[in-house]
Amino acid sequence: MDLGLVWTAIFGFLVINGMLTAAALLVYAERRVSGLMQNRPGPNRVGPAGLLTPFADVAKFLFKEDIVPAAATRFIHSLAPVLMVVIAMTVPAVIPFARGVVIADISVSVLVVLALTSVSVYGITLAGWSSNNKYSLLGGLRSSAQMISYELSMGLAVVSVVLMASSLSLIEIVEAQNTAWYIFLNPLGGIIFIITAFAETNRAPFDLPEAEQELVGGYHTEYSGMKFGMFFLAEYVNWFVASFIIVTLFFGGYLLPFESTILALVPALEGTTLLALLQFASLMLKVAFFAFVFIWVRWTLPRFKYDQLMTLGWKYVLPLSLANVVLIALALAALHALF
Repeated sequence: MDLGLVWTAIFGFLVINGMLTAAALLVYAERRVSGLMQNRPGPNRVGPAGLLTPFADVAKFLFKEDIVPAAATRFIHSLAPVLMVVIAMTVPAVIPFARGVVIADISVSVLVVLALTSVSVYGITLAGWSSNNKYSLLGGLRSSAQMISYELSMGLAVVSVVLMASSLSLIEIVEAQNTAWYIFLNPLGGIIFIITAFAETNRAPFDLPEAEQELVGGYHTEYSGMKFGMFFLAEYVNWFVASFIIVTLFFGGYLLPFESTILALVPALEGTTLLALLQFASLMLKVAFFAFVFIWVRWTLPRFKYDQLMTLGWKYVLPLSLANVVLIALALAALHALF
């Protein structure tokens, strides 16, 4: 038996269950933080300090009746939420959690991330179409238009990072930030990527695909029980994964602040389990901060109108992302010419 495959399977199992647990904690955190912002207590009844509320929600979803519209395309209707969850759970496979700690060390992991996140739009679009409901269909169409619009800018923001690191590997991109995080060297690219991450995960103020006021719930109007719960789960896992990708591309990933200085002072720390644990803790603290930012923005800014959403994406974010890639390329060419 190949022990490498066994360890990979065990690590994958731990990561998947970690994502499920993180999704439950994010649901709790969002309710508590929103309660704090609105001067109300939030969930505090089920379990100590309300910690078991997300698990009570899961139990509720499991026992709710699964209703499928008579005119729906049943197979596609059932496939859409599964597709969303599978894609959300697959992306962490290429994210490095510490130096040498990654499920799949792929040399083109950036392309894998972009490919998987692009496919997720099909889950929402198919859910809206298969329900045979005009409101669900409008929600699916809104989502496809929104995600295609912002994926262009997101891809260009990633291209600016790839140019700087001269690599498509997330591990090499992280290691290239050992001297300085890319958010300081490429601030416009970082801001653009964060904006597009909000749009791609359908988080406020970009949550147009499920705008209740206009669409009666949007693409998941005709979903109930655990199928609706799977959409809910996919949204929170996507949000958590987006935080990982933001940190990996622009905030040094698993690298400790001033890590090179620390290793110069304590060279015995290099390659130890303690360093790996410290790097993992550093990564999780950064991710937790951006998870909080996602909550903060949701409960602070109002939702865009649809014309505002498209105007921002096509007239401002896309031209800025194009200009940023050109500037980064010119700057790198000038540096290579000089040195």
